[in-house]
Amino acid sequence: MHGSDNELRLIVNGQEQRIAASTLEELLSRLGIAGNAVVAELNAVFVSPENFSSASLADGDRIELVRFVGGG
Repeated sequence: MHGSDNELRLIVNGQEQRIAASTLEELLSRLGIAGNAVVAELNAVFVSPENFSSASLADGDRIELVRFVGGG
C-alpha cells in the first residue's frame, strides 16, 4: 500500500493540502499545532477542543484554524 493512499484533500485556511489524517486531532498533530491553543471550524461548524479527537475528516473538508499567540 502506498503512503499517499490514506491522504485526504483538505482545504486548511483556504489552502489545499494533502494530509493523512482521519480526525481533527490528528490533523493538528501533523501540522504541529497544539490543540489547546487553537479554535477550529470544520465545514463552517465550530468544533470545541474536547471534540477534536472525534471530529472525523473526509476528502474535500474545509477546516479553518485560528491559533492563540501569547505575548507580553
